[in-house]
Parts: sequence; structure tokens; C-alpha cells
Amino acid sequence: MPQLIKQPTVVQAAGNKPKQIEEFVGRVNTGDESMSIARMVSPGGWVEPAQTPDFRETSIVLKGVLRVECSDSVTEVKAGQAIVLEPGEWVRYSTPGEEGAEYIAICTPAFSPDTVHRDQED
Repeated sequence: MPQLIKQPTVVQAAGNKPKQIEEFVGRVNTGDESMSIARMVSPGGWVEPAQTPDFRETSIVLKGVLRVECSDSVTEVKAGQAIVLEPGEWVRYSTPGEEGAEYIAICTPAFSPDTVHRDQED
């Protein structure tokens, strides 16, 4: 049976600047533990702490540029592109461009603060 998601739940984001996260599907908004789908709106200059998550994360950039820094590479993901990171990969996301970025993040299983494993901040 179809399930209409009437509205997302706004959840708090990590990072040096305010970032908007609207979870449509996931632990918070629908109780789904198998996946989460969220719309992210990050301001220019936003950087989040590095992490080594236990989930697979796919990010689809709608506007702007999302910088994805891994242990062995840095990738600039532009509007109309996507990137997939497997569980256990060290990653730091940022939006260094003036315009920031808007993107959709899909995590399987669903995002959880207990499984993101953020690096300790200095």
C-alpha cells in the first residue's frame, strides 16, 4: 500500500555553520531503519566533522557543489552528479563554494548518530 510522506522532519546537523536537513524517510520521520532519504541545504563555507559511517551513503547534488574528501581522494560533486560511499570509508563533506549546495542523501541502512562515527573535533 502506498505511504504518502506529507512532510519531512527537520533534524539537527553537525558542522561549523547551520545546515538544513529535512528527513523524508528514516528513523526520525517514518521509523524506517532500512534506509533514510533526506534533503540537505548547506551554506557556502560549511564543513562537517569527518566520519567513518557503518552505512552506504549516496548523495545526489541538485544545486551547487558538494566536496567529498576521502582518505585517498577529494571529489567535487556538481549539480546533476552523484557519489556513492561504502560503509567504513572515512569521509568529510563540505560546501566550500559561495553558493553552498542542495543535495539528496540516501543512507542504507538508515542514518543513525550511533553509526556515523564522527572524528573527535580538536
